[in-house]
Amino acid sequence: MPGALENSIGKPCLPPLSQARDMELTDRFLRHLSLVRGYSPATVAAYGRDLAAFAAFAAEEAPYGVPGWPHLTARHVRRWLADLHRQGAAKSSVARKLSSLRAFFRYLRKEGLCPGDPTGGVRNPKQERRHPKLLNVDQAFLLLDAPVPPKVAGGKGRDGAVRAARLRDLALVELLYGSGLRVSEALALDVLDVDPADGFARVSGKGGKERMAPLSDTSRAALLDWLTARRLLAGPGERALFTGGRGRRMNRRQAGRIVESLCRAAGLPQAISPHALRHSFATHLLEAGADLRSVQELLGHARLATTQRYTHLSLAQVVQVYDKAHPASSGRSASEKGAARPPKWGG
Repeated sequence: MPGALENSIGKPCLPPLSQARDMELTDRFLRHLSLVRGYSPATVAAYGRDLAAFAAFAAEEAPYGVPGWPHLTARHVRRWLADLHRQGAAKSSVARKLSSLRAFFRYLRKEGLCPGDPTGGVRNPKQERRHPKLLNVDQAFLLLDAPVPPKVAGGKGRDGAVRAARLRDLALVELLYGSGLRVSEALALDVLDVDPADGFARVSGKGGKERMAPLSDTSRAALLDWLTARRLLAGPGERALFTGGRGRRMNRRQAGRIVESLCRAAGLPQAISPHALRHSFATHLLEAGADLRSVQELLGHARLATTQRYTHLSLAQVVQVYDKAHPASSGRSASEKGAARPPKWGG
């Protein structure tokens, strides 16, 4: 076949496809992610951007013009990853883009549109192990103890709106830290999804997987206060639990600004992201003795390996455990060491 390319396993691919056909395949895949896999609009959009970026690069590299999705090879993939590296892209970003390609070519193979997978022989870039910024327990309580403006007679006007906004902000951070929700999960909640009386929130997680998240006592109180004042900020007929500008559902950017503002008000040395509150929630539970499986359920992780990222311990904690438990530790008293040693038998 003149000008034909071969895939990563050496088999000839299908006849060249038009650019319109390539776009149709991409659109079919993105619809599959949304309708069948239940991915969020933001996730589907990220897949679309990754595929578009790779297609643009492959079009520039192809010696015969745009080769079409089924004609791309491992060589194209490796060259793209090398180009991303030269541009200074983070390894985590490169790994995510490669993951998007893998998912797309798996879909093409399943649909019988390409006999090989050009990503099959391409390794993921080695990731740096980085731990997210966390709050310690005292800092978390400082953040949650932000003062609320006093209630004004009548509860309306600018004073009422300012107070309602602070109650909303505190209810949001209580959910992020007290229940370990993703910020996207918290912002997707409707009023009917939370029941402070029963102490649970119905959360729709990744892939549309639903779980019941328990509410802490302080979170239940904060939600009750916010639901009482919510009418001052929510637009007519708005179902969203947390509303932002113009009385509509709050977006992630506004949630980030709220957490940063509360960090400054609490006098914390640095502002953190809403997701860092979820990390703090998981870390504090594990430090207090919670088992890994329970924390996995609370976080809504599909794989236990994801939850294991939170099991890191500080050196001070390790030394403290050693001093308390090891028979030879200098931190234990003589009587404790003697009691820990096995008894001597015989003479």
